[in-house]
Amino acid sequence: MKSNKRVLKRFFMIFRFIIISDEVESFKREIKIDADNTFLDLFKAIVGCTGFNENEMASFFICDDNWHKEQEITLVEMDTYSDEDPYTMEECVLNDYLEDEKQKLLFVFDYLTERALFIELSEIITGKNLKKPLCTLSMGEAPKQYLNPDETTGTTASIDVDESFFGDEGFDLEELDKEGFDGLDDIEISTEENDLY
Repeated sequence: MKSNKRVLKRFFMIFRFIIISDEVESFKREIKIDADNTFLDLFKAIVGCTGFNENEMASFFICDDNWHKEQEITLVEMDTYSDEDPYTMEECVLNDYLEDEKQKLLFVFDYLTERALFIELSEIITGKNLKKPLCTLSMGEAPKQYLNPDETTGTTASIDVDESFFGDEGFDLEELDKEGFDGLDDIEISTEENDLY
């Protein structure tokens, strides 16, 4: 029997996500999506606003405040020797896993090198809902989905204290942990809200 949460919404809620890359300084996306949508809906929204190929393997990782990977949610069910049930995007509803603003996620789009986009749940908007996800800010070109072998050196989907992030040599990891991506909101850019699919 399906959960009542999927059949009857107890309350309306929209999640606003900010997405950036440690490879392309000018890249930024903002996506608004209904909290009752699945991670697969969020995946399609990201693919829609980056131009990535949706047929490639990808995963979301729910992270702690220091970007350490915790729960993995995969695009398709993976063979695993773990006793734990696999979590797939199609089956996982966003508001079952995300409860607080500033929640951090990784979207790993290149499994070979673990390259990823960095995502923060920047705002929870209550009392409203969306029929379709919206890209409300699109700035800069997305990082390449595929890299040549000679381009992969030193590329990883984790933030190390000694590496620069967002192309800024003066980047302070503790500052990001405390303030999230709020500093990026100072960038002034006008965009139209676009349906992603």
